[in-house]
Amino acid sequence: MFTVSDTLTDPLLGRVIDGRYEVRERVAAGGMATVYLAFDRRLERDVALKVMHRHLEVDPNSREFVARFRREAKAAARLTHPGVVRVYDQGIDEDVSYLTMEYVEGENLRERMAHTGPLSLRESLTTVEHVLDALASAHRLGLVHQDVKPENVLIGEDGRPRVADFGLARAVTEVTSSTSGTILGTVAYLGPELITSGVSDARTDVYASGVLLYEMITGRQPHTGTTAIQVATKHVHEDIPAPSTVVAWLPPEIDELVASLTAREPDARPADAGDALQAVRRTAGLLDDPTLDRRADPPSGSTVAVRDSDATTVLAATPAGATVALPIGLGHPFPAVGTELAALPDDDPEAKSPVRTDRRAGWWIAAIVVAVVVLGGGGLWWYNSIGPGAYTTVPSVTAETQADAVRLLEGAGLVPDITKVFDDDIAEGIVIGTDPTAQARILEGGTVGVTVSKGPRMTTVPKLVGTSQDEAESQLAELELPLGEVTAAHSDTVPAGQVMSISPKAGQSVRHDTPVDLKVSDGPAPIDFPDVSGMTEDEARALLEGDYALTVIVEHARTEDAAKGEVFLQSPEAGAAGHRLDSITITVSDGPPLVTVDDYVGMKVQQAEKAAEADGLEVQLYPFWPWSSKGGVVDQSIVPGNQVERGTTITFKYN
Repeated sequence: MFTVSDTLTDPLLGRVIDGRYEVRERVAAGGMATVYLAFDRRLERDVALKVMHRHLEVDPNSREFVARFRREAKAAARLTHPGVVRVYDQGIDEDVSYLTMEYVEGENLRERMAHTGPLSLRESLTTVEHVLDALASAHRLGLVHQDVKPENVLIGEDGRPRVADFGLARAVTEVTSSTSGTILGTVAYLGPELITSGVSDARTDVYASGVLLYEMITGRQPHTGTTAIQVATKHVHEDIPAPSTVVAWLPPEIDELVASLTAREPDARPADAGDALQAVRRTAGLLDDPTLDRRADPPSGSTVAVRDSDATTVLAATPAGATVALPIGLGHPFPAVGTELAALPDDDPEAKSPVRTDRRAGWWIAAIVVAVVVLGGGGLWWYNSIGPGAYTTVPSVTAETQADAVRLLEGAGLVPDITKVFDDDIAEGIVIGTDPTAQARILEGGTVGVTVSKGPRMTTVPKLVGTSQDEAESQLAELELPLGEVTAAHSDTVPAGQVMSISPKAGQSVRHDTPVDLKVSDGPAPIDFPDVSGMTEDEARALLEGDYALTVIVEHARTEDAAKGEVFLQSPEAGAAGHRLDSITITVSDGPPLVTVDDYVGMKVQQAEKAAEADGLEVQLYPFWPWSSKGGVVDQSIVPGNQVERGTTITFKYN
């Protein structure tokens, strides 16, 4: 993995950091730190180990550098976007300040452009979309990356760009410049406001992303110079040139997009990466496929061939992607072009060094004080690093499964205490958060409370059919199930006000916030009573009982208005309002009314005939003898006293 010469050159190779991370290979070096490929012995996985340069720790301003270095871990740990390289851990091991990150197989964007030259317009726009999408997640949390450049855009084996190194990221409300008077960053991508005032916000990242897009499309940086200050001067005083001045075939939409992203005045840029992302997508949607697939020619004199790893190369004093320190306020007024940082005027040119005196007693006292401090510091270091006061960092396990969270915490030497709670938004078995939170310092072997989602609370739908509406609503309220839509429907079988059906069905397990719909009976449907006059009893029953579900009461009476067996009377009357299942009384004719037959024998024929007709009988005369002369009635066909229907014929015999 590494050679003896490497080990002599870099003593960290082969070393086990913090008793856990085995350093195997040096990957890259930046302005603040060196990145190594290391093996995490606890979790048995490859990680990227970032170690701060030793000379920064011993610098008089080391507290500022260490604070910035640690801020990287805290800032990146708050980001869980798939386009951001994850930070796992951070700590100090003797003289090594480190943090561990996700190891991404692949290359960075600088290496990609070194191999291929300018990217196609489609790939350039797609790459900056991914970068802006990741930055947008940081901006939503109030974080600014402040060092967007090709070296910090890693392209994994899946081809997806991912943003790394939030080493200079800070909360928007923090004023970095107030403590050190300098800014750290890569000068080719620094926004003018960061150079002149040391103040940055989300729009500063938008500016750097615009420069990044320019470089991917054209294959060169927009502002160049022999010194960092020359380049910084141009960013403050000159607009980013239109990409079409370098690549003539580029459409004006690309010039407008780059101009918008890299406007010198922050207010003229998109407000944050989210707005910038929308602008990039709108521009890409305006271009046709042939234009998107075009690629600019490499700059004159450049090469895109992969270089021999053993070839001797000449390193520039300040490489294109190097992080440098610049004094804040260079633009007001700005030093002359070509002035180096070391040549900036002294704050007090007339100040003189104090005269040295030889006081041996003072040296002895100082030596004793130093010895006491060293011994005390050594004891404090032992207590905090090896002894019972040793601390570790709580790893980020939010959004992990319970099993993975337990594995990560136990791997960090911590004891997980699982508490499960219902959560409507987070799936069952996924970690909601920890106490202490991620990146907090905690004694090794300490207990970390882990809150795990049980998913949404489920409730069994109760049996409500057959209960009253009020009772059903009361039961739902007790179970904290919301009442859904209540609809009314007529029913011949369910009493009014009683629940007929529910949805979801009784016994079904549903989320606690699932509305339950009720269908409540409104009783029998209203009707207008039909007219059954003139129908037979059977016909009337079929209509009233079958179609209207009425209870039919049948009465019989004699009448001359209807034939026998016909309905001639009903109550309620036809057309009256009612409801299904109501009762109706119909009267069926038994024929004409009955009359009592009188005794007509002995009456004169004419007298008997008139009396019988008056009683409602039909009279038929029949002579007793052929020579009879209608004298008197001697016999009648119906026995006196019998009852017969009105209109019945009675025969009289006369002499």
